[in-house]
Amino acid sequence: MADIDIPDHLIDLESAAWAEQQRGALTFATADAVQAAYREHAAATGVSRLDLEMAVKKLVRHPESEPAA
Repeated sequence: MADIDIPDHLIDLESAAWAEQQRGALTFATADAVQAAYREHAAATGVSRLDLEMAVKKLVRHPESEPAA
């Protein structure tokens, strides 16, 4: 997967959704907001929405697998 520019607001939204999911309390509103942000950013940048979503989820859910900066 090529390097994808991931804005902080996507990380924040996905982090909130992941925290809700971990508590078993993910709401439709939260999930919908995250998906809308993925669609909007993908359309604005021309990147695949799926690739974007996968990259953000990997960053949020598995930060230990990211190379050190």
